[in-house]
Amino acid sequence: MSQLDTFMSSGALPPSRHRGSVLRRVVAVILVVVVAALAVALYRWASASLEVDDYAGPGSGEVVVTVSRGDSLTQIARTLVAADVVKSTDAFVAAASANDRSASLGPGLYTLRLKMSGREALQLMLDPISRAQSRVVLPEGLRIDESVEAIAESTDITRKSLVAALEKPRALGLPDWAKDNAEGFLFPATYEVAGDEDAEALLKTLVTRFNQASTDIGLEDRADALGVSPYDALIIASLVQAEGVPNDFAKVARVIYNRLEAGMPLQFDSTVSYALGIDEISLDADQLATESPYNTYENTGLPPTPINSPGEAAIEAAFSPARGKWLYFVAVNPDTKETKFTKSYEKFLEYKAQFQQYLADKGKG
Repeated sequence: MSQLDTFMSSGALPPSRHRGSVLRRVVAVILVVVVAALAVALYRWASASLEVDDYAGPGSGEVVVTVSRGDSLTQIARTLVAADVVKSTDAFVAAASANDRSASLGPGLYTLRLKMSGREALQLMLDPISRAQSRVVLPEGLRIDESVEAIAESTDITRKSLVAALEKPRALGLPDWAKDNAEGFLFPATYEVAGDEDAEALLKTLVTRFNQASTDIGLEDRADALGVSPYDALIIASLVQAEGVPNDFAKVARVIYNRLEAGMPLQFDSTVSYALGIDEISLDADQLATESPYNTYENTGLPPTPINSPGEAAIEAAFSPARGKWLYFVAVNPDTKETKFTKSYEKFLEYKAQFQQYLADKGKG
């Protein structure tokens, strides 16, 4: 037997040098990852433990600070130092560097306390309760003056600056068909406010939200399919919002279309209330005789503009009216939201009497 035969017939081969090389590489990679993780942990521990010039405890009193868009942790820390929330930038930056959640700090108004430790200040800023003032809530159906009031009460933006911005409607991003009037376009929603916006910037945000809703609903295309202008569709939606409750929106929309088709005046108190700048559900004879293009007792057709900013449900109802021949409706009990619809004038008078009785029972008749 040759040496080659002896080699080929021998038992298991000796361990491969290549296999050992792969194993060593795997072990080396694992060691590198472990060392890196330990280094990061040690750095964070050292940063958090570093002796810095800091206040002790949770602080006291109250102060509101503004974090602007794009502020770094150091810039935020400087803002806090200037407001005497923390004693030094290092105190806040050290606390933030040791907390992964600090990356979620965003722009806004923060209600904090004076003379807080860096860690306490960070924890409070991470608590949503500290940003309660950084929100503007606009319910459905607000007139433009009511929206201005709500914004001014929720922010540091003045009524005067808001009114001035509204006088330059083309700067707000209104649709081309808006007739240079922002009434109806300050979309009802909840808005997170950073606190560094001026009047024009915030109003543009509201109009942008309207434009998004308009696109989502398909307002312009659906108005064209219905045979009305987008602006008239928005006016109808505002009337639906003012006159009905969500469950009745589609019926109210149908009454509007039926009366317009019949050439009847709409006879809505809400339009006269708009002209008078009030929010009353029942007007007296003198008020109903108000001379105004918004008086739908005296004028046929739609009022000149929307009378509020309608929500999506009211806009949808303007495009999807219920089927029916109703010409009248009366909210016979505003407390229970009960509204009755009819095509009969006699029934309408009966329902109106029920509403008058409701007012009498409430001491308003």
